[in-house]
Amino acid sequence: MAKISRIWAREILDSRAYPTIEAVVQLDTGQVAVSSIPSGASVGKFEALELRDGDEKRFAGKGVLKAVDNVNQVLGPAIVGMDPVKQAEIDKKLIETDGSKNKSRLGANAVLAVSQTVNKAGALASNMSLYQWVFKLATTAGAAKENLGTKIPTPIFNMINGGLHGAGNLDFQEFFVVPATSKPYSEALRGATEIYYLIRESLIKRGAIHSVGDEGGYAPNLFTNADALAINLEAIGNAQYQIGSDFFLGLDVAANIIFKDGAYTIRDRSNSLSSTNLIDYFEEITKEYKLTLLEDPLQEEDWEGWKLLTEKYGQQILIVGDDLLVTNPERVKKAIEQKSCNAILVKPNQIGTITETLEVIRMSREAGWKVIVSHRSGETNDWYIADFAVGVKADFVKFGAPARGERTAKYNRLLTVEAELAQTKSV
Repeated sequence: MAKISRIWAREILDSRAYPTIEAVVQLDTGQVAVSSIPSGASVGKFEALELRDGDEKRFAGKGVLKAVDNVNQVLGPAIVGMDPVKQAEIDKKLIETDGSKNKSRLGANAVLAVSQTVNKAGALASNMSLYQWVFKLATTAGAAKENLGTKIPTPIFNMINGGLHGAGNLDFQEFFVVPATSKPYSEALRGATEIYYLIRESLIKRGAIHSVGDEGGYAPNLFTNADALAINLEAIGNAQYQIGSDFFLGLDVAANIIFKDGAYTIRDRSNSLSSTNLIDYFEEITKEYKLTLLEDPLQEEDWEGWKLLTEKYGQQILIVGDDLLVTNPERVKKAIEQKSCNAILVKPNQIGTITETLEVIRMSREAGWKVIVSHRSGETNDWYIADFAVGVKADFVKFGAPARGERTAKYNRLLTVEAELAQTKSV
C-alpha cells in the first residue's frame, strides 16, 4: 500500500496571466503527481471561495501565496501518511481541516489543489490510467454505471466569446457549436475545427474584429447577439454540414450579467425584459437558429423563471444550470425538487473536492439530468478535466474553442483516450 510522503505547492500563471496553484504529491514509492487549478471569470455567488492575497502591490491583488502556504503548512501535513487511493477519506479530512462552509478559511483553490493531485496520485498507486481510476471512484460513488465503454463525451465548442469572456459588446457570454451526439469524437473535433476556420472568414468578410477571447473563441464587434448566432449558422453551412442534424447551436447566456434592478437587458431588444419576456425571446431564437441548449438563461436566484422555462421547453432542449447550481449539493437538491433545469455544468473548483463533485454527479444522474463537465476561463495546460469527464461518463464536455494551448491540451488528450478505448475494445 502506497502512502503520501510529501505535498507541496507553488504559484504559477493561468491562461489569463492570473496566479494559480500548482500542487505536487509524492508517494513513498517515489511516484509523483502534479496538478494545477483553474479559475473562473463568471463566478456564481454561491461557489466555494477562491482565496486571493489581496495585496495590490503584487499581481494587482490576485496572488495566491496564502493559498499556497495553506497547502504547504496546513492541508498537506494533514494528509501525509494517508493512502492516496482513499479519495473519500482524504477529501473528508481536507474538508474538516478547512472547517468552513464554503472553503473560505483555507481557500477552495488550495483544497482542490490537494484533492485533485491526490486523485492523480491514486491512479499512479493503482497502476491505472487517470480516467480508469476516476471511473472506478465514480462507480463506487454511484456517479457512473459499471461499464466505461468507448464513448467520448460530446464536445460543446465556444466559438464566439461575449460577456465577460469577450470584447464587451455582446451580452451573451458564449455562442456554441455542438456536434450531433452520434458523431465519433475525432470526427466531431475535425468538423468543429473546420467550422472555426470559416467563422473567422465570415468575420473578416464583414469587417469585424476576429481576435480571440479568454476561451479561444472569436471576440468580434457585432451589433446584436443574433448576429453571432447567424455567423455560426453560416459557417456550418459553408463547411457543408447540416444544421439540426450534423451540428446545432447553443448559448451560455450568463444571465447574471444582463440582470439589473429586477429586469434583463439585451441589445436585441429596446426595452428591459421580465423573465417571461426573455423566455419568449429564447423561444424565437431557438426556432430560428436550431438551439439545442441554453446555459444559465436566467439569473441565479430567478427560481420561478427557471421552473417556467424548463416546464415549457425542457422536452426540446437542454436547460443547463451553472451559476444556478455551482456544483453544490444543496443547490442541486433544490433545483431537482423545483424542476428548475434538466442538465448541469460540473466544475470541481466550484465545490472544492473530487468526492463532493462525484456526489453532485450522482444526484444529477438520479434526477435524469445530462452531465456537462467543464473547464474554466482561466485554465492551465493540465488536462485533468478531460480524464475526469471520461471517467464519470459525462454526456458532454466544454473546453472552449479548438484553439489556444490550454484548450487544445484537453481536446488532444481526448483524442488519445479515444484511441486507447478503441484499442481496448478491439483486444
